[in-house]
Amino acid sequence: MFAEVLGNVWKVLGPIIEISALSYVFYRFYTAVAQTKAQQIIKILFGLIAIYSIAFAFGLKTFLWMFQHLTVPLVIFICVVYQPELRRAFTQMFSGRNRFFRMGVQTTAEQIETILNACNVLVSKNRGALIVFTRHLGIKGIVDSGTKLNADLSSALILTVFDHDTPLHDGAMIISGGKILAAGCYLPLSEQTDIKKSFGTRHRAALGLAEESDAIVLIVSEETGAISLTYNANLYYDLDSPTVKRMLLALFSYHDVTPQDVMEAASDEAE
Repeated sequence: MFAEVLGNVWKVLGPIIEISALSYVFYRFYTAVAQTKAQQIIKILFGLIAIYSIAFAFGLKTFLWMFQHLTVPLVIFICVVYQPELRRAFTQMFSGRNRFFRMGVQTTAEQIETILNACNVLVSKNRGALIVFTRHLGIKGIVDSGTKLNADLSSALILTVFDHDTPLHDGAMIISGGKILAAGCYLPLSEQTDIKKSFGTRHRAALGLAEESDAIVLIVSEETGAISLTYNANLYYDLDSPTVKRMLLALFSYHDVTPQDVMEAASDEAE
């Protein structure tokens, strides 16, 4: 009797649960893709769905045959062409602003202050720097490309690494929590074609990593002294230290705050 009642309840609730779960997954994927530079994927998918619906409604056998035989190759093609964007979209789904999935290493306000103090000294000495903050996605390949340090974070060590006389000053420093994991690391260059020509290799490398992972990259320009951040495939150029600190605190917090929110707040204060 109980099993029969339970079965009847599941017949009613089962489809509702399935539809709700699928709807949530599709919604998360849609919002994640919308936050990347892969909006073309959404347009392609909606376009294909529209064409298939029309072909099915009017019985267009040629189109239906094409969909039946070309769906798998088309999916593979989209995955290959938009691999970085899809990777970032799935990262957004399972980390992003979802507290349940937040497992990244946090960086404290004191540690951020230590890093910014070193950056300001580097600016005064016309030195450049490239500092990567890890978050949720692992970047072991990037860490392995440099010299592993696993040292406690300090302004003195940052200044030493980025001095012109050291062999590590041209690469990136990787920071996770209160540790400097490695220095002299190689970052992938951005493939964006609309980057300003005035931006050097450091900015392109920082943007390249921000396109492929959820890491945050801090750049100190050797030529202009500008301090910038890259995150979520976006470059925030020439920021003052208080704004950089607020953005980093927002990005490493558990609150639903985005860098865009911080930038808007900073603009309001300036006005």
